[in-house]
Parts: sequence; structure tokens; C-alpha cells
Amino acid sequence: MTTESRRDIFQAIADPTRRKIIDLVSRQPLNLGAIADHFDISRPAVSQQIKILGECGLITIKKEGRETICTIRPNELKKIADWAARYQGLWMDRIDSFEEYVNVLHAKNSKKHGRSK
Repeated sequence: MTTESRRDIFQAIADPTRRKIIDLVSRQPLNLGAIADHFDISRPAVSQQIKILGECGLITIKKEGRETICTIRPNELKKIADWAARYQGLWMDRIDSFEEYVNVLHAKNSKKHGRSK
């Protein structure tokens, strides 16, 4: 995944409306009307969000007669998951360190106030 495509994909998923569209389309292919029904924004605004997701390669937009059908592209989502997974160990280490810190503070506070476990 190149730096440029990564930036586009992450910008796309940064928006809550686009994340909800991804969630809806990940369950089954949907037409624009069915997607728009889940939002309190105009259909053109939903279409713009879908266009961005299509440009980033996260969904496929296909004309079928008079309808436009949106389908998820799971391989592109996997790229996001793979990128984020590289940092899982870092965050787990930080969470563990924070937990140890809180436990030390709690133990000090308990000693200070004469409480024991």
C-alpha cells in the first residue's frame, strides 16, 4: 500500500458517514436509495460520500439499469486492518504500562490511608 493510497483510504474512513456506509455495504450490496434511507442528509450528499469511497477503492459502484449498486471491496479494508495491526503491540504495551501505573498509585493511596487489600 503506497503512502498516497493510504492517505486517501484513511481520509475516507475518518468521516463517520462514510464509515456507516462501509458498514451498511459490508453486509450486502445496496443501491443508492437504500443507503440514503439510513441518513438524515440529502441523497446528493450521500452520493458524494459514496463517490469518495469509490475513488479510494473501498467500494465498487456499478450501474445496473436505472440503479447504482454499491459493493464492498474487502481486500481494500484488509489493507487498513493490516496497517493498523502493525501498531497493536505498541498500544498493548502502553495499556499494560498504564495499568501498572494505576495499580502503583492505587497501592500508594491505600497505604497512605491505612487500607490494605
